This record gives sequence, structure tokens and C-alpha cells, in this order.
Amino acid sequence: MKSSKRDDPSKDQPLIDDIRLLGRLLGEVIREQEGDASYALIEQIRQLSVAFRREADHAADKALKQLLKGLTDAQAVSVIRAFTYFSHLANLAEDRHHVRRRSVHERAGNVQEGSLEHSWDRLARAGVGHEQIIASLADSHVSPVLTAHPTEVQRKSILDAERDIARLLTERDSLGQGAAGATGSSNKSSKRSKPAASGDLLLARGLAANEAQLRARITQLWHTRLLRYTKLTVADEIENSLAYYQSTFLPEIPRLYRDVEQALGGQSLAPFLRMGQWIGGDRDGNPNVTAATLRLALKSQSDVALRHHLTEVHRLGAELSLSDMRIGVNAAMQALADRSPDHNEHRRDEPYRRALTGIYARLAATLTELSGGEAARHAIAPQNPYASAEEFLADLRTIEAALVEQRCEALTEQRLRPLIRAVQVFGFHLATVDLRQSSDQHEAALADLLAVARIEPDYSALDENAKQALLLRLLDDARPLRVLDGDYQAHTRSELEIFETAREMRQRYGTIAIRHAIISHTETVSDLLEVLLLQKEVGLLHGTLEHGARADLIVVPLFETIEDLRNAAGIMDAFYRLPGVAAMVQSGEPDQYNEQDIMLGYSDSNKDGGIFTSNWELYRAETALVALFDQLGREQGPIKLRMFHGRGGTVGRGGGPSYQAILAQPAGTVRGQIRLTEQGEVIGSKYANPEIGRRNLETLVAATLEATLLPALKPVPAKFLDAAAQLSQASMAAYRALVYETPGFTDYFFTATPIREIAELNIGSRPASRKANQRIEDLRAIPWGFSWGQCRLTLPGWYGFGSAVDRLAEQLGTEPALELLRQMHRKWPFFSTLLSNIDMVLAKSDLSLASRYAELVPDAQLRQQVFARIEAEWQRTHEVLSQITGEAARLAGNRSLARSIEHRFPYIDPLHHLQVELIGRYRAGSQEGLVKRGIHISINGIAAGLRNTG
Repeated sequence: MKSSKRDDPSKDQPLIDDIRLLGRLLGEVIREQEGDASYALIEQIRQLSVAFRREADHAADKALKQLLKGLTDAQAVSVIRAFTYFSHLANLAEDRHHVRRRSVHERAGNVQEGSLEHSWDRLARAGVGHEQIIASLADSHVSPVLTAHPTEVQRKSILDAERDIARLLTERDSLGQGAAGATGSSNKSSKRSKPAASGDLLLARGLAANEAQLRARITQLWHTRLLRYTKLTVADEIENSLAYYQSTFLPEIPRLYRDVEQALGGQSLAPFLRMGQWIGGDRDGNPNVTAATLRLALKSQSDVALRHHLTEVHRLGAELSLSDMRIGVNAAMQALADRSPDHNEHRRDEPYRRALTGIYARLAATLTELSGGEAARHAIAPQNPYASAEEFLADLRTIEAALVEQRCEALTEQRLRPLIRAVQVFGFHLATVDLRQSSDQHEAALADLLAVARIEPDYSALDENAKQALLLRLLDDARPLRVLDGDYQAHTRSELEIFETAREMRQRYGTIAIRHAIISHTETVSDLLEVLLLQKEVGLLHGTLEHGARADLIVVPLFETIEDLRNAAGIMDAFYRLPGVAAMVQSGEPDQYNEQDIMLGYSDSNKDGGIFTSNWELYRAETALVALFDQLGREQGPIKLRMFHGRGGTVGRGGGPSYQAILAQPAGTVRGQIRLTEQGEVIGSKYANPEIGRRNLETLVAATLEATLLPALKPVPAKFLDAAAQLSQASMAAYRALVYETPGFTDYFFTATPIREIAELNIGSRPASRKANQRIEDLRAIPWGFSWGQCRLTLPGWYGFGSAVDRLAEQLGTEPALELLRQMHRKWPFFSTLLSNIDMVLAKSDLSLASRYAELVPDAQLRQQVFARIEAEWQRTHEVLSQITGEAARLAGNRSLARSIEHRFPYIDPLHHLQVELIGRYRAGSQEGLVKRGIHISINGIAAGLRNTG
């Protein structure tokens, strides 16, 4: 049968060519640097792995395992490094191909799901006009929030080199030939005939020069240390995250705004897309985050923002050489030029340049004042710093208005308007930094304050009603709690210093610099009141609840466990029924007027109840919260509810495609308002490449618009909701029976996965566990999911669903149950998206590889018992998924991911086998440093190969 155009394998040829090119260059570097024997060994392993994975050659598999088992420690590390770097290079080739295919579709006029063009089409077909879209965006808030978690395994040095390689791959395409012509053997780098014209000769030279640069960067990678010698600090995490602003967010977000505005007829839009940041302010379980790191975060962020603005002002000055001998300027522009301290005779007739020289001097002084940095260039000395970003913005607006008035609007498009947009979005603060702390830590600090003040000797022992009564009384008391020279615990002083620093940073960098105080493990109303009282103690809460209080920081509950999600609406209802609370929210600052953020935890709810129950309880919580706030709005006045989705990289932690995830939210729960976390190595995969970064940001905007403005589908049938509830109950029972109720399961997990070795990696400033013990309950959800990904079971992303469907079939009958589930899959976005994510996770799992990790469990009976249960559930889930979707194979509807797996998995397999081998040696007592290093590099390579495992 002839392949359809959509399935035409030739469209993937440029990807294959790029992978071959990079693989060949890596091989040549290895041969050159390590010698023929090392190269031959690695090539032998590659061929055996490919033969087994692609041709099911079991003899090759057996030979591969024997070969790997016999390697010396030094050989193992060399092989691990080779396949790890290949995974990195394959990622770059895939990213380039993704951009390439997107460009092909756009040139052909094909509209792709998740693009703004797709959204405009859908909205137009639904009768939604530009006016409605503009009005919706004016009231919208879309914010990806970068977080630091211990799954980001890449060093900045590696990321920088990889950015150069990505740039060089793009350059090959721009040369007009792409990877084709550079796919042969090392002595035959082009399939083209000898150039017959100067154009061909120039092309050949360009490709040769490009390949030489690629070889240089790959050589650099080969000799660059993959692992950190020291534990990653919060300062390191701050620095790493800021690289994404410099390469992607600062240049690309203004372009995204421009695209939206052009599509809407040139209408200027108020900022609706802003960046958020946890790094430096998230102290939940991280003792390394302090007031000092909060100051450092804002100082560093300000330095990046201001240096971007300075560079653009400098370039703008070079472009706006307009002479008033040729063109006049209005009075406002003339006044701006006259205020400039630039009196250089050479620029006397150039008002725009004089104005921009003055603006640069003011910005340079602002840089020194806010970050301590110095500008790179000084036409005149830095002076007269700006008091705010708004003051700087006003000067830029004056220049813009003058150019437009003189019919020179073309001069505003390339640089001035993107700079204006950058100032609107990033200001002098770059991104909003959230504060986050666990509720028990807030309580401990407050208990200490109350005890020293002799108000309540044992606050923590009070019941909830007594706590609320006391807190409300204190919130209505104008006096502070602190006693002069009081003997407070170090923890209390640290918590108060954080809030004091937040107040100082808001005054210094603008109120938008810090807006949220997130409370992890919110379980009661008193958890919210405690943070209000801590704000009051440092001057962040003004007035009293009884007499019109106003809080500077939005108090944001984080509902994480299954029980917390079930109680979320009740807690918020009780909170808003307290006297003065609604009025306090409604009288907030202009940038947070009538706003209530509520954060929903995907990671801990999944670790608590499994994949299906986590998603179902999140769905129910959102529905209940929206209904509650609609009711509160009718009773007490409007309050804007914004869901903050604590998504991770893995499906088990809420990961998966963002577009589908947003559209799968319950009807009416988005309403133009959404924040979501971007975590771990997912940040790199989404935003290291600027063009892919812009596409991901575009997807967030597109999905938010569609979820907000498209007419709601028919109400979800009651039979769907009932079935989901039954599936959830059975799924959670199956999951908890394995994870929390199986004797010895904790021992199995800690020995059959590399969790211990992950905890030793210098890949995050946060400890892997909340407490110094070996309890799954206290293990952070992030290393929990990361470990299951490393051993290729990916258990948090699918376990329990097969048993749940079997249980439903027992209750309804097999065929009626399957028919109902097929209807749910066809008609309910929540259910179809969840099944699509389970499908993806199953495709990335591998029972054969997982069984190798199970061999690390010394107790044979425990190993056989637990693995047999996991394997049986995997088979059940695989089977029922096929029965519901009608697709026997996984990823039948996701060609790009299936293609990715096909190309990369043969190169990940040796990493798994060697990881198991080295873990066995390490745990048996090998003190050889190479063994530990090899394990840690293999963790890096597998994470890079799987891409969304953290």
C-alpha cells in the first residue's frame, strides 16, 4: 500500500541525516581522542544494541549483555560517556527537526494543533471575534513558573556548548542543503557531485566550515566534565535559570506578543503573559533558601533584565541617527533630548541619539543601584537612576510617539517596540519570585512568637477553632507580636527575615517582583491565617480585618495530597466566610486586585493515590473551587480565581503535552487565568532552543484562549462521572495495595531503582527526602518519579489503571464497561488526555530492562513477588488501553514521539545495562571512584534520552 503524505518516511530523512552526521562526528572525536580500541568497542556495542532493538536479534542481545558485563570500570565509563553524549546530540537533532517540520507545515499553509493559527481558526469557526479575544486577553494572566528541583542534570557548560551545536545545525539548513550531503562516511562527506559552479563551491565551503565547527564543539563536549564535583547551590540554580531568559524569554516573548497583535489587527495589548520564578524563594524543605538567596535572586534577575534593556537602548541609538535638520520632533521628544546630559557636538542635531544617550546613562545608574553591576559602555557617566520601570517605559513611549507622528513608524518595529514590550513584561525585576514554605514551618515560627510574647504558651496544641479565634483576634490588633530583644529560635528569625526581605525587595524592584506566599501542605483555615499574621508582623499587611485590611502578598494555599484536594473547596469556603477576608482580597494592590491563586499539587497527589485518582481528584477539586468562587462572587462581590498547576516533567507528576492538558481542564476553570510550573530537565527541553521555546509559550497562550473562549461542550454525562469515580476508587486501592501495603515494597524500591545513587548526585540544592529516613511517605515526589523513570518501569504514570478497568468490568459486565469507556475516550477531553498520557508512559517503559534492575534486589522472594505484580498490572493496563482506544500498539496517534523512540532507544539500552552493572559493583563495596562516576553519568544519559523523566 502506498504511504500517505502524512506518513511519508522521507520527511524524517533530514532528522536521520543530522543524527548520522552528529554520530559520525562523535565517533571520529572518540577515535581521535581515545584511540581505535575504544572506538571499536563503542561501535560494537552500538551495532549489537541496534540489532536487538530494531531487528529483535536475541543473539545480539545476549552478546551485548555478556560484553558489557565484562568491561573494566574504565571501559564502562568511556562507553557510558559516549552513549550519554549521543543522547544529548540526538536531542539537538530532534529539536532542529521539530522546528524544520513546523516551518514546512507553515509554508504549506497547514495549521497545526497548538499554534496560534489553529486557535484563530477554531475561535473564528465558533463565532468568536477579535473584540472578544482582545477583551479576554486584557483580563488574562498566563505565567509559566520556573522551579529548581533535583532532576535537572545538565551543567551550564554543557548547555552552552549544546546551544552552539543547535545554532550550527540551524546554519546548515540556512545554507540550503541541511544535513543532506554530510551523511556519508568520514572520507566521503558529500553525496553531491563535484561542484560545477561558484555557488556550489561556496555551498561546499560553507558546509565544510560548519562541520569543522561542529567537530570542535563535540570535541569540547567530550572533554567537558558532565558532572558537578560539588553540590549545586541555590546561587548556581539561579544562574542556570537566568540563561534561559537571556537566550529565549527576553527575545522571544516580545515576538510572541507581536504575532498576537498582528493577528488581531494591530491592536496593542496589555501584558497578559509574564514569567514566574521559584528559585531563591522556595524554601519548602530546602534549608539552603534564606533571605540572602531571595535578595540574590532579585539582584541577579534585575541584572539580567537591565543589561538586556541597556543593550537594546545602545543598538537603538545606533539606528536612530535621525537629524533635526531633516525631520523635526514634537515638544515632548525635544524636551527628552534637552534633558539628556549628552552635549557632544557631533550629536547636536540628533535628538533621538541624545535622548537615548541620556536614557542609557540613567539605565546604567539604575543597574549599579539595583544590582551593583556596571554597564559595558559609557558615552557619558551613569547618573540619575530611574525610580521605576514605568519611568523608563514613559521615555521609550515618548520616542515611539515622536517617530509615529513623523511617519517613521517603520523605525519602531524592529527594536523599539520589542524593547517597550520587554519593559512591560520584565520590568527591572525580570520575573515574579514566589515565596513558598510548608504550613508546619509557619506554625512553628508563629508558636514561638506567641510563646515569647506570653500570649499562648503552646499554640500548636490548640484545636482548629481555638487557633482561628486567636489568629483573628491578633489580626484585628494593631500591635505587633515581637518583643524587643526576645529570645527567638533561629527558625523564627529566619522566617521573619524572609518576609521582611520580601517587603524590602518589593520596594526596591517593584510590587510585581514578589506577589505570592505559597503554603505547602495547606490542611486548615488556620494555615492561611498564620501567613496573614506573619505578613502583618513585618508590615506586609496593612490595617486590620475589621477595618479594611490589605495584604501585599496573595496567600496561596497548595493542596497536595488526595485528602487535601478533597478538602480544598471546604477550606476556601470557610476562609472566605471569615469576617473581613473577602473585603481584604477585594482591596488588594492594583496588580492583584480581587485575585486568589490556588495551587494544585500533581506530584504528591500521584505519589499518594496513583495516576488516575490524582487526576480525578484534581478535576473534582477544580470543579468545586470554581463553583465556590462563583457563589462567593454572587454573595460578596467578584473574586478572580486563578489555578496554579504544580506540574512536573513526568506524566506521573502532571507532565505531558501542555496544550491537551489545559484543554482537558474542567469547563469554566481556566477563564484566562493560569499559572503552571516548569520543572527539572523539562525546562531545558522546552526552552533551551529559542524557537522551540517560543512555540511552547505560544501553545500556552493558544490553549488558554481556546479553553476560555470556545463554547463549552455539553455537560459531562453523569454516567461518565460515576464511572470515573469508580475507576478512581479501584485504581487507588490497587496502587496503595502495592506501594504502601505490600510488606517489603520500600526495600524493593530502594534497591531496584537508583534512588540512593540519585540522592548522591550534585544535581540540586534540595534534599531528596523531607526527613532523614527511608520512608516513601517522606520521599519527595520528584526523585520518586525520577527513579522509576531511570529503571524504565515509569510506575507512577500508569499503575492501577488496568485493575480499575477490570473492576469496572466486573460491576457492569465486560462489553458494557468497555463501550462506556470508549464513549468517554471519544467525548470527554479529560479522559482522552489522561489515556493519551498513560499510553505515552507505557511506550517509554520496558519490562525487560526493568527486570535487570529487579536483579539488584538481594531478597529473591521479594524480588519475584513485587516484580510479578508490577508486570501483571502492566499487562492489564496495556491490554485495556488497547481495548478502549482501538490501537494495539502504543503511540499510534503520536507519530513524532514514536519516531523519537525508534531513533533513540537503541542508544539508551547500553546505558541501562551498564548502570545496573555498576550499581551492583558499587553496592557490593567497590570504592573505585570510576564506578560511582559511571553510575552518575549514566543517570545523566538516561534522563537526557527519555527527556521527561523528572
